[in-house]
Amino acid sequence: MEVKLLSSVFGLSPISSERVTTTRLRTHRVRAINSVAPKTHVGVQRILKYENGAATITKVVEKNPYSKAETASPDLNKSLSDFLEEARDFVGDDDDDDDDDDDDDDGPPRWFSPLECSSQAQGSPLLLFIPGIDGTGLGLIRHHKKLGEVFDVWCLHIPVRDRTPAKDLVKLIERTVRSENYRFPNRPIYLVGESIGACLALDVAARNPSIDLLLILANPATHVNYFLSEPLVGMLNVLPDGVPTLLEEIFGFKQGDPLTAMFDALKNELAVHQMSGVGGGILRDLFAVSAHLPTLSRIFPKDTLLWKVELLKSAVASANTHIYAVRAETLILLSGRDQWLLNEDDINRYSRTLPKCIVRKLKDNGNFLFFEEGVDLVSIIKCTCFYRRGKSHDYLSDYIMPTRYELKKQLDDHKLLIDATSPVYLSTLANGKLVRGLEGLPSQGPVLYVGYHMLLGLELGPMITQVLKERNIHLRGMAHPMLFINSEATFVDTQILDKYKILGGVPVSNFNIYKLLSSKSHVLLYPGGIREALHRKGEEYKLFWPEQQEFVRVASKFGAKIVPFGVVGEDDICKLVLDGDDQRNIPILKQFMEEATKQAGNLREGDETELGNQDCYLPGLLPKIPGRFYFYFGKPIETAGKEQELKDKDKAQEFYLQVKSEVEQCIAYLKMKREIDPYRHLVPRMLYQASHGSSSEIPTFDL
Repeated sequence: MEVKLLSSVFGLSPISSERVTTTRLRTHRVRAINSVAPKTHVGVQRILKYENGAATITKVVEKNPYSKAETASPDLNKSLSDFLEEARDFVGDDDDDDDDDDDDDDGPPRWFSPLECSSQAQGSPLLLFIPGIDGTGLGLIRHHKKLGEVFDVWCLHIPVRDRTPAKDLVKLIERTVRSENYRFPNRPIYLVGESIGACLALDVAARNPSIDLLLILANPATHVNYFLSEPLVGMLNVLPDGVPTLLEEIFGFKQGDPLTAMFDALKNELAVHQMSGVGGGILRDLFAVSAHLPTLSRIFPKDTLLWKVELLKSAVASANTHIYAVRAETLILLSGRDQWLLNEDDINRYSRTLPKCIVRKLKDNGNFLFFEEGVDLVSIIKCTCFYRRGKSHDYLSDYIMPTRYELKKQLDDHKLLIDATSPVYLSTLANGKLVRGLEGLPSQGPVLYVGYHMLLGLELGPMITQVLKERNIHLRGMAHPMLFINSEATFVDTQILDKYKILGGVPVSNFNIYKLLSSKSHVLLYPGGIREALHRKGEEYKLFWPEQQEFVRVASKFGAKIVPFGVVGEDDICKLVLDGDDQRNIPILKQFMEEATKQAGNLREGDETELGNQDCYLPGLLPKIPGRFYFYFGKPIETAGKEQELKDKDKAQEFYLQVKSEVEQCIAYLKMKREIDPYRHLVPRMLYQASHGSSSEIPTFDL
């Protein structure tokens, strides 16, 4: 593993060496640096050349990284085995030259920055990782590359032979925090702590309430399970020092021995990698641990384990004492299967005590949270809106675009709906010609897409992913603020709402629309909002727009194109059998609806029209054999050069009604034309794909 050792005001020894042993080449190319210089990503482009007589015209076209998102590989591809392999570089091998003092993992605690983390964007915040009981600082190895794109990552390494007490570790981290805050006072500092490291992070935050800190605490050690720890300490005290080595000799788990080679082979078997769910992961971890017992015995010799237990006790006691002084924003990641150091009552106390605390429960995960499949720290940070470069989170400048694999996961999540409805996308070119596909959407912003919201927003997932995949246009949807609430007290599991944050949702407000259009973004707006998305029986395809124009003037200020669109198909996949009016007559559902509405808040409070009726409820639906979704994007309406004209209230109102009429015409066109679509129903579509291939585009009505 290649790392950069950070040498600054922390009293760390700069090292520059390349160590070669008789067994293998090590890649500890380490150089002392003062800081990690931020880098800016450069988009991938291809150049198309056209011959035109003697002249050659060069056109630069941005390549769409999402065009084949279905084939994307996971962002995180390292595992517990990689951790143990690279930890061996830190602690050394028993079979290395015994006279090589560099093999001993000693010296003071020190910071290092993995070279995988060297590609962060301009202005990235600092992230300090404080390790758990292992002390290697490699606990985020699965996440290094992805974290390194958005953070300046430093990791704390606590050598095996180091016996620095908890209070001095806190002081060391504190010196780093204060130094970096002095150098970059406007840059937030993230402290990511795991188990013991989480306690140290809490202590640092309590001692520095005036510094802009954000804490990410993974399975924080809130208490010590004495029922387990005391027998462990007693057993370690009576065992001889050579027990770990003795076990290796007895069972043959030494590097190069036949049994270890067998485990290595099993670990790499295709059958193991194909195992799904928890079982496959546990088996791979078992093989990984079994194949690296020598490394584990060097990370956790008897005297170090005894010291770690005492370090744990003091760190937990100190954190519990000082937690009331913490003022930092906090994100707690809580595994459902870690019961040794976690106590849910303590976590509840933390969430009530810490002023800005988000608790995210990962029910299917265990003790090794950051090594487990399905846990992506950067994605979690995105989904909790916990990333920022300044004093507060900015939904525009702090938004991180989805990776290809994150888009693939969204496509997978919506696969059943997309496959069942085989959406048809129509758009209008600048000359007014209607075409199939999304060619008619403007490439350059600012663009404001204004349309109809289907029941429960069923159109959102298929539409946003398709526009991104086909045109590399990222629609920033204006969403109800309730979708961004991270409290566990909400009436829905907040993790269900992750997709809206990954795909770029923004809380709806005039200010956010203004900022997005001013930055030439593509903005998705539903004037009917939650009233359309939770409509009543018989209100399908009815627009519930405000009587007065709300978006015309801001669009004209920036010369934004307005694209009206309609979508139909909700009545072809389900029937609304229990709406809000029905639920008001059922006491238990009425109470639930009132509580949900109170939590969500009414964005149209004071509006005496039907739009002001913003009840939140879960509709009762009866599924149908799926029909088809149809999307129609009308001809872009220009506002450039009309700013002065549209300042007139009457002119703006006339323009607004024109846009509304265009949306209604799009819906009416689709409702009419779907009646003559020979593939509107499921069976003809299945037969077509059976004869033409599952990936073939299914025809539709003539345009």
